[in-house]
Amino acid sequence: MVNGIIIGIIILFLIFFSVRERVCLRLLREKDWGSIGETRSSQISQALANLIGVAGGIYLTLLVMATFLELQLPEKLELGGVSMEPLAAFSVIISLAQPFFVRAANAWRRL
Repeated sequence: MVNGIIIGIIILFLIFFSVRERVCLRLLREKDWGSIGETRSSQISQALANLIGVAGGIYLTLLVMATFLELQLPEKLELGGVSMEPLAAFSVIISLAQPFFVRAANAWRRL
């Protein structure tokens, strides 16, 4: 029970930091069109939608690859009382780490 709560808190912190990093990256890339009077969704909602979209794309890619290679994966992965499909868990982890990899790649290019 306590392990599940701790893992849940860790996942929430990872989601928070990943979304914050996505917002920072989006602010660096996009122009502010708010001065024109056009309605836009918030940076946080765009970052969350991007997080879910990236995780979904990674999941579909992993699912097609596992099906093509006929891999035998366990049905559920148990993490502190929370059970998930292994491919879904892996895709969420990769999508949470993706903005940090982008920042590291950008820093590497500047060297």
